[in-house]
Amino acid sequence: MGRLDGKVALVTGGASGIGRAICLSFAKEGATIICNDLTTETAQKVLEECGQQKQGLAVKADVSRSRQVVAMFDRIHKKCSTLDILVNNAGIGLDNAQTRARFNKVLEKQQAELAKDGKIKTALAATQNLTDEEWDRMLGIHLNGTFYCTREALRIMERQGSGKIINLASICGMTGCAGAPHYSAAKAGIMGFTRAVAREAIVSGVNVNAIAPGYIDTPMTQAITDAVRKAISLATPAGRFGSPQDIANLAIYLASEESNFVVGQVMSPNGGYVIA
Repeated sequence: MGRLDGKVALVTGGASGIGRAICLSFAKEGATIICNDLTTETAQKVLEECGQQKQGLAVKADVSRSRQVVAMFDRIHKKCSTLDILVNNAGIGLDNAQTRARFNKVLEKQQAELAKDGKIKTALAATQNLTDEEWDRMLGIHLNGTFYCTREALRIMERQGSGKIINLASICGMTGCAGAPHYSAAKAGIMGFTRAVAREAIVSGVNVNAIAPGYIDTPMTQAITDAVRKAISLATPAGRFGSPQDIANLAIYLASEESNFVVGQVMSPNGGYVIA
């Protein structure tokens, strides 16, 4: 028997990275998978990996668009009539190539300054160069998307008197990450949102918690240069980046009956990079 037998689980942004690992892990534990992504094709490939081409559901939706989220939940209701688990995973990093290149260049310069003089002189200047569009897009996908999906999921879960909601935060929401003020703000917002909704929803039998990963080997972190990656690994007591499976293992616990007394918590698998 699997720990999630008979459960229906929606994973947003489930076609790659952490989302894909969660889909595969939940499927192994017996859950029926609803994989959301920006294209049906990429989501369908994950269902095939899960062996759930017919049983599961691949659904296209941009979670930053409330109407698309409502339409997605309509499809879920028609297909499964219920929802037991929601993982709000959809997100982006520094997806502007020019911004990433500048960020990496300045970080490497800072590392050189630190090694030479023991002091950083060059500022990242990320906030002053951040555009309205970059700010809105980051908060729209991470924070608005988490809200839109949670709102729809609660309409199902509170009615049935049970459910698990897992929001993906980040260590950037805990400490702030230089060079990513919009990402840090979005993830901090998710943490506050998680705690507030957890207090509200547990009365109806719905557990809401968050996972705040450290640096994980995913497509989102592939743009980090070797020099910066080495510096991050050296600053991590575990000595490495995490794997998507490290996060999926915790997600299984939070989605299972084993976590029924865990309410409104932010759990951070980060290899010791942040200890609080």
